[in-house]
Amino acid sequence: MDQSVQTDMANALSSAVKDILGVIEQDREREIITRRFGLYDRKETLEQIGELLGITRERVRQLEKAILIRLKIAAEGGKIPSVHDVERTLIRHLSEKGRVARISDVANDLVGPDATPQQKSHIAFIAELSPSISVINENDDYHHAIGIQEHADEKKIKSHVEEIVKTIKQHGEPIGIEDLHAKLTHEHPDHVRALASTSKKLASLKDQWGLVKWPTVNPKNIRDKIYVILADHGKPMHFSDIAKAIKKSDFKRKDVTTQAIHNELIKDRRFVLIGRGIYALDTWGYSKGTVADIIADVLKTAGEPLHRDEIVKRVLKSRQVKETTILLNLQSKAQFKRVSKATYELVEPTA
Repeated sequence: MDQSVQTDMANALSSAVKDILGVIEQDREREIITRRFGLYDRKETLEQIGELLGITRERVRQLEKAILIRLKIAAEGGKIPSVHDVERTLIRHLSEKGRVARISDVANDLVGPDATPQQKSHIAFIAELSPSISVINENDDYHHAIGIQEHADEKKIKSHVEEIVKTIKQHGEPIGIEDLHAKLTHEHPDHVRALASTSKKLASLKDQWGLVKWPTVNPKNIRDKIYVILADHGKPMHFSDIAKAIKKSDFKRKDVTTQAIHNELIKDRRFVLIGRGIYALDTWGYSKGTVADIIADVLKTAGEPLHRDEIVKRVLKSRQVKETTILLNLQSKAQFKRVSKATYELVEPTA
């Protein structure tokens, strides 16, 4: 969004909040609303405000509820025109974003990536007074979000989200937004994406959606990020290339050193060294071990002597090493015996 438009939105939010607070006649009531919604500083609890004003927690709650009812009536009655101006902007934006969105995302889009906590609180406060906007308050399961009331109230939005969570759980692995949409009854994938983004139970990476505990969509440590990079690449990579890929990724924290990447690759059994500095995933069929171990596995699986060219061919399927390295191991290790010209078998260990 154009920077001048973002500045205009920031000013509109500030102006609307001032107009709303101007409707409140008593200083104590204005103090309660300002502090409860964090309009100019951090949000405060009922207890904190009660202690400040010398009244009980319950009394603060009662006053807050009564004030909000009066403000909603004033807004609906057209006594705070600036609220309707912001409301229209919010609804237009929500229409473009899938009808529901997290407050933080709305603020970043409309005000800019440097939107302050207070500006986010302004959006949430104005939405609270708007009859055309549904508000989903933050808790253990949901991010603070707003939606278009015409399409769904808070209860219906939560019902839709839980359906999405259940569908992903049943699928059992990350799923693309198009495929997820196909399993549901919403009009457009944008609606599914918007609903899913409000849930703290879900996470996404490159529009692949899954449970927040799944590292493939929510990698939290270096090892998880390495796994995602390799899985996405689909083939073995050198550890330095893995480090470069992480730095270019969409991960939240990606400032890692090449040495740190190498250290984690060595520690985790999911990653298999298949060449000099080259790693693969064990789920691709690779197994740990030296070149000699792989030769032994090849001969044991074959159950018969093999020509060295065939041995080399089979070993190279699971190790990215030089052909001469394979031949050197084949010729120098006592566990392999030449039985005819360029043909070898595995020596059975003696009891």
